[in-house]
Amino acid sequence: MSGDTSMSGDSNLEAMPSKVVDPTEISATPALDPPQESGSDQISDQVSDLAGQLAALKAEHEGLNGQYMRLAADFDNFRKRQSRDSEDLRLQITCSTLGEILPVVDNFDRARQQLNPQHEEAQALHRSYQGLYKQLVDVFKQLGVSPMRVEGEPFDPSLHEAVLREPSDAHAEDVVIEELQRGYHLNGRVLRHALVKVSMGPGSGAPAAGSQEADNGQAEGQDG
Repeated sequence: MSGDTSMSGDSNLEAMPSKVVDPTEISATPALDPPQESGSDQISDQVSDLAGQLAALKAEHEGLNGQYMRLAADFDNFRKRQSRDSEDLRLQITCSTLGEILPVVDNFDRARQQLNPQHEEAQALHRSYQGLYKQLVDVFKQLGVSPMRVEGEPFDPSLHEAVLREPSDAHAEDVVIEELQRGYHLNGRVLRHALVKVSMGPGSGAPAAGSQEADNGQAEGQDG
């Protein structure tokens, strides 16, 4: 009995199929893939990056353009200032040079007014003298120099220098009645002020009525 039992048990063991797990089957098991971004999300990120780069480039362009505009304005101001300084220097040199020559012109003019030659030889010399004076005046005109006309004009301290003041019945107060030394313009700019005599007006040499009454009052007080 026992032997039968053992035999039946062995047959049962043989009848049961053995199941062995293949390692390749374990390794071949598919792993879970990480979640992938959709195509629209990727495009949106690229657009955002490009927009940021574009904004940065615009800001850089505006900064460089502003620097360029400031440099251009500074250079233009520098160029104008240099041109103005050069013109001022040229005028100063011209005025200084012509100012040294003006006394010579004055001497020619005085001689022309005072000399009155009688003999033929003296007249020939005088004509030659006046020819030189005319050449000098023509050169002055070409340079833009012109004489002032002051007699009968109101006194203007920007043009005239009053050397004398005297009463005049023919002219009102502060009117130029005589030119003592001719003044000159250079292209509208004063090259030399005119030396003039200025009217004090009619009767201005007599004391005023108010001052005369005051003097009389002082005299009466002293007498008392």
